[in-house]
Amino acid sequence: MDKKTVRDVDVSGRRVIVRCDFNVPIDDGGNITDDTRISASLPTIGYLRDRGAKVILMSHLGRPKGKVDDKYSLRPVAKRLGELLGTDILMADDVIGEGTRGRVAELQEGQVMLLENVRFHKEETENSSGFAKKLAEMADIFVNDAFGAAHRAHASTAGIAAHLPAVAGFLIEKELNALGQVLENPARPFTAVLGGAKVSSKIGVISNLLDRVDNLLIGGGMAYTFFKAKGLNVGKSLLEEDHIQTAAKALEDAKQKGVNLVLPSDVVAASAFENDAEHHTVDAEGIPADYMGLDIGDKTIGVFRDIILKSATVVWNGPVGAFEMPNFAKGTREVADAVARCSGTTIVGGGDSAAAVKRMGYADRMTHVSTGGGASLELLEGKVLPGIAALMNK
Repeated sequence: MDKKTVRDVDVSGRRVIVRCDFNVPIDDGGNITDDTRISASLPTIGYLRDRGAKVILMSHLGRPKGKVDDKYSLRPVAKRLGELLGTDILMADDVIGEGTRGRVAELQEGQVMLLENVRFHKEETENSSGFAKKLAEMADIFVNDAFGAAHRAHASTAGIAAHLPAVAGFLIEKELNALGQVLENPARPFTAVLGGAKVSSKIGVISNLLDRVDNLLIGGGMAYTFFKAKGLNVGKSLLEEDHIQTAAKALEDAKQKGVNLVLPSDVVAASAFENDAEHHTVDAEGIPADYMGLDIGDKTIGVFRDIILKSATVVWNGPVGAFEMPNFAKGTREVADAVARCSGTTIVGGGDSAAAVKRMGYADRMTHVSTGGGASLELLEGKVLPGIAALMNK
């Protein structure tokens, strides 16, 4: 963590604009169904308020594609944030309009104002320097605390940093320390568990981790492309034909680097992608032609569990089965249980694996559950995140 944080600047009496990640799920009734990302912003907002800053918050929500759409309004977020902070949150009607700028100018020390969805302006995702400059004109200091959007070079994550002193908030600091530590100096044995649907989305991660891990456990839909690379029949399982060679290369690289790459030895195969479809457990070599693999089997669960429990560091990204369907959630639940029971450092990448451990009640037993799916993946790939690169160095 070589970037300056809010601790490194004097915020007292200053207008501080903070990029948060309030991209939370909201149901048709306007109710927030998971406020994890809002709660994760509280340490930074509380620190700024306690020191007399005038706090301006900004975020995106969904993909309104540059148009004002009430479905994507941040008003429900302002309400929930106010409840969590125990104070009224001023809600702006827009992002950079004259009325909003006037209200920002009248902010008192310790007050908090939330701007409307920055993606109501197409200039946000275009990283327009003009839009970034208008955001910057409202403040004296920029704090980026939106780890979930740090891999995007947008006006409110990276562009604005060209116009103001720019530092990290506590959430970004926490995320970088957690993920950075396991990549740079992990306690060993170091095990990575990779799942999810596609090999194509994890190529960079696999390549980067093969230079670092002792064990690489592979499950989920991506496993069947590896099966095919080994000459196995996969029936109707998810398969990326154009990445069979990628999988074959990863298998060869693992062998050359002495990494224990483990594929499922048995899978739960089903007649259709439906919870109530006929299903049974088969060996990896015996998937019927008209069936598809939707979860790892009990033998594989046992192997994965043993390796995870003996590890000193575990990074997990991606469910190992179609966990959204109860009949195919066992593998993911058992992996979550094993990671929770591991006495070492345990990091869960964001996205579906984070959603799974929260839904299954294991989140508070992990060392760290990331708030950013895409951002954590890109960090695991060894990529530089634009929203972090733009901040001032210590």
